[in-house]
Parts: sequence; C-alpha cells; structure tokens
Amino acid sequence: MQITVINHPLAASRLTIMRDERSDNVAFRTALADLGAMLIYEASRDLPVETFETKTPVAVAQGTRLQNPPIIVPIIRAGLGMIDPALSMIPDAQVGFIGMARDEETHEPVPYLEALPHDLAGQPVFLVDPMLATGGSLIHAIDLLLERGADDITCVCMVSAQQGVDKLKAHGGPVRLVTATIDPDLNEQAYIVPGLGDAGDRLYGPRNIDL
Repeated sequence: MQITVINHPLAASRLTIMRDERSDNVAFRTALADLGAMLIYEASRDLPVETFETKTPVAVAQGTRLQNPPIIVPIIRAGLGMIDPALSMIPDAQVGFIGMARDEETHEPVPYLEALPHDLAGQPVFLVDPMLATGGSLIHAIDLLLERGADDITCVCMVSAQQGVDKLKAHGGPVRLVTATIDPDLNEQAYIVPGLGDAGDRLYGPRNIDL
C-alpha cells in the first residue's frame, strides 16, 4: 500500500492548531479547511489529465483538466468538514456519503447511512475522514466501496494512528493513504495519542443525539 505523509511547514502549522486544546470550533474548522485542501492537492497529484486548447487574451495555450474527476466520499460525521476543502480543489467532483457512528464500549463502527453510486468501477474515489484510529470505520467504508466495484481508492486522513495504518496495510486492496502525520499510539478509549481529540466534537460541538 502506498502511504504519503505530507511534509510541509504550512501543513504542520495547521495540524498544530488542530492539536491545540485551546483552539475553539472556529479555529479548528479554519485549520481543518486549510489542511484538507493541502491533502486533497497532494492526493490528486497523479490523477490522469487531458489537454485542450484555450484562448488567452493574446494567443492560444494548452489547457489541462482532470480526465475523470474523483468522487469525494466523507465518513460522516467528522468527514463532512472535508467536503468544502475537497470541492475547493476539485469543483467538478461528485460527492457520496457513508455514515458511521462509534460504539463507545466496543469502539466498533455502527453504520447508519450509505449514499453511493451503484457502480464505482473505473471511478477514482477519495475517501475522506480526519482521523484514522483503529481503522475499523475506514475499512468498513472501503469494503462498501469495493462491493460497488471501486478499484482506485485514496484514503485522505489528517491524523493516522500506527495501529490503524497497519490494519489498513493488512486489509490490502486498491487503496493508498495520504495523511499529515502518523501518531504512535491509541489510548484505552481508542483515541489517537497525541492526536487532537474527537474531530467531530471539535468541528461541530459535542454530539447530543444517539444514532
């Protein structure tokens, strides 16, 4: 599995803001938007392109556009925060949705929503979620995509735990990972250490409904 860890001072500065417990929801969202755009930029580096002629005010130049824009698939809830950054980079991308909650006792994903095209064969998919912790939610989402024929899946995660990365590697398949960092540990509650806490809560406030 190909793993790309973004090594850039601007990415590191936004990640620092997201890690800082003093950052409020507004600061966290702003930093996430910036870092999300950087990660999507890197994830798109090798997407196939096509060229065409475009007229400038003084001559004709060669233009470039994506041959087959990816579908952006956030894992709800925290992944919702990565839709706008992704569309700012790839405005002609489609968007699908996978909804999963976390069972706080077992730490296992509990699926509750799936809104995806029926056939994803030949369609690049960017599966976006700020956190890759145990890997359970991400792998469940990958399996849903594979069932629909996906053969080109890029997982875009801001903070990844080594345990989740190892689980993703072992799972195999046409998957690569783009992340801003790989943190070493998980705590007893399966939160990434040092991590940044609960990304969904820090984006939107504490969850106050049961899914």
